[in-house]
Amino acid sequence: MGLSEDPALQHILFGLFLSMYLVTFLGNLLIILAVSSDSHIHTPMYFFLSNLSLADIGFISTMVPKMIVNLLNHSRVISYGGCLTQMSVFIIFGCMDDLLLTMMAYDRFVAICHHLLYSVIMNPCLCGFILLLSLLISLLDSQLQNFSVLNFFYFKDVEISNFFCDPSQLLNLTCSETFSSTIVKCFVFAIFGFIPISWIFFLLLQNYFLYSENPILKWEVQTFSTCESHLAVVCVFYGTGLEMYLGSAVSHSPRTGAVVSVMYTPMLKPFIYSLQNKDLKNSLGRLCSRLY
Repeated sequence: MGLSEDPALQHILFGLFLSMYLVTFLGNLLIILAVSSDSHIHTPMYFFLSNLSLADIGFISTMVPKMIVNLLNHSRVISYGGCLTQMSVFIIFGCMDDLLLTMMAYDRFVAICHHLLYSVIMNPCLCGFILLLSLLISLLDSQLQNFSVLNFFYFKDVEISNFFCDPSQLLNLTCSETFSSTIVKCFVFAIFGFIPISWIFFLLLQNYFLYSENPILKWEVQTFSTCESHLAVVCVFYGTGLEMYLGSAVSHSPRTGAVVSVMYTPMLKPFIYSLQNKDLKNSLGRLCSRLY
C-alpha cells in the first residue's frame, strides 16, 4: 500500500528514501572500510561493529530499493515468491542486528568489569563463534516464520499495509483470528526483544555502577563512552521495533505500521557510534585522507 496515495508526494518520497538509503549505505560502508583497513582498532568491539554495519546495509537494502523502484514505475505489486524472500531476508538481518547488539553489550561489560582478562575472554575464536551462532539463529528464525506463513493459504491479490512485506502484516493475513496473531507477535518479541533488552540493560547497569565507584580508572573513560553510544543505538533500535510490532497488534490503522517502519532504520547508527568514539573518528579520518 506504500506510505501515501497522493501523486504529488511520490517525488518527495522518492528523494527522501533515496537520500536515506545513500546516507545509510555510505555511512556503514565507511565504518566497515575503516575497521578493516586500520590495524589499531582490530579489537572484538570493532569486529562486532563492522559486522553490525554490514547487517545494517543488508537490512535497509531489503526494503528501500524495492520501494524506490515502485515509486518510479508507479506500481506496488510484488510476486508471492518475492514477498516471502523479502520477508526472510528482512528477518535474517533484523535478528543479526538484535544478537550483535546483545553481544556488543557483553563485550563492553567484559572490557570494564574484567579489564585484565579482556583479551583472554574475548579471544578471536569466541568472537568468530558468536558471529556464526548469530547467523545460524537468524537463519533458523527466518525459516521458522517463513514456514508458518507457507502453511496457510496462497496469497493472491491481497494488500499489505506497509511499503514492504512486513512479517507482522503477513501474520495478520495468515491468522484468521486477531488474538492468535497478537499472541504470536508477543511471543516473538519476548524471545528476540524482551530477553535481549533485559540482558543489555543489566550489563550496562553493571558497567555504570563500577565506573561510578571507580571514576579515576583511566582505561574505562573511553570504554564507558562507547557504552553510552551503544545504549543510544539500543534505545533507537528496540524502541522503534516495539512500536512497529506490538503497536500493530493494538492499532487497526493500516498506515501506523508503515509510518513507524520508516523510523526503523539503521541510518543513525554510524553517526551515533562515531560521535564520541575518538578511535573510530581517527580511523575514519585516516581512511578519508588515503582515499583523497
